[in-house]
Amino acid sequence: MNAEEVLGAVAEVIESDPHSAAALTLYALVNTLEYPKAGYLFKLDKLRDLSPAHRQLAYRLMDMIAGDQIGSAVWQAAKERMDELVRKG
Repeated sequence: MNAEEVLGAVAEVIESDPHSAAALTLYALVNTLEYPKAGYLFKLDKLRDLSPAHRQLAYRLMDMIAGDQIGSAVWQAAKERMDELVRKG
């Protein structure tokens, strides 16, 4: 999966049920990844709340750090969509 596909899949999880544990956990991870100076403070035990498929999305999000894709135009567009989906919840 490329960055756009990963972010799109995360947005789909959020859109399908914005108040689910999976949606909120993935959304929290997306938000956390925007703060490298804070050490990406994400509570890793929250991964236990995710299904194997959703954990794979989380791992792919974290891998975007290595690819220096956090904050890209694709990231920003997807993040704006996720913000709106959570707000509308």
